[in-house]
Amino acid sequence: MGKRKKPNKEKRVRSTAPYSSRIIKAGALIGDTKTLLSHWDTAASVADNIDRLQRENVFGKASRSRVEDILRIFRQRYLTEPSVTTALVTLVRGKFPSAGLDRLLYFHSARADQLLHDAVTEILLPMHEKGLVDINVPEFQRCLAKWVEEGKTTGSWSEYTITRVSQGLLSALRDFGVLQGAVNKKIAPAFVPTEAFAYIVFYLKQHQASGVKLIESEDWKLFFLSREAVERFLFEAHQRNLLEYHVAGSVTRLTFPVETLEEYANVLAER
Repeated sequence: MGKRKKPNKEKRVRSTAPYSSRIIKAGALIGDTKTLLSHWDTAASVADNIDRLQRENVFGKASRSRVEDILRIFRQRYLTEPSVTTALVTLVRGKFPSAGLDRLLYFHSARADQLLHDAVTEILLPMHEKGLVDINVPEFQRCLAKWVEEGKTTGSWSEYTITRVSQGLLSALRDFGVLQGAVNKKIAPAFVPTEAFAYIVFYLKQHQASGVKLIESEDWKLFFLSREAVERFLFEAHQRNLLEYHVAGSVTRLTFPVETLEEYANVLAER
């Protein structure tokens, strides 16, 4: 029998790599996302909704392939958890303020795309903590190139691809409000409306029952929030009757007026 080939280490690493270049095909897409959610039928399946939206061409795109790219991104960001889809539809139809809704779209997008998430938490956050705000594009691209060398990407990206991915990330983060500036981008002042913060707390609590661990969640880094800042937000949300937050020694109690994310979205929309 011939010798069995050793598995290709490079291919094995790449196959489980967390970072893809999909950001090139679709940035923040905030306007298109709101169009999608405003036309969504919560009684129909994801597949039926997508088929109908393609037929009706609600995005007004000339290219079918472009629409397919957009819908693929939407599926990844907002359509994998039915509770999230329904909650976002509720907020859009309830005229939830854009400043808060945009923060929520950013939150779910970053959780769905590891590259977008880590670009903020591993590149921008250390800058923010040092008081640096100006984005050095060549340095940003060097960080991406380092991740490519470490096998963290789904393919061995060329210099051209790194440049395109960098442009896509920075543009998306600007549109999501994390950065500001059309050409020379800077880290924007941290801003999270209390209602948007409360939604995120509710969502995280569904995935993490421990109040202490929730406060220490890595997801708060997406908004440059320290533990102390999270606690201040919780007290503010408590004072505004969006939730109940009590601390007694090492015991933390966090409760909400409703049971489901959709119900909570209705509470927030009515506010």
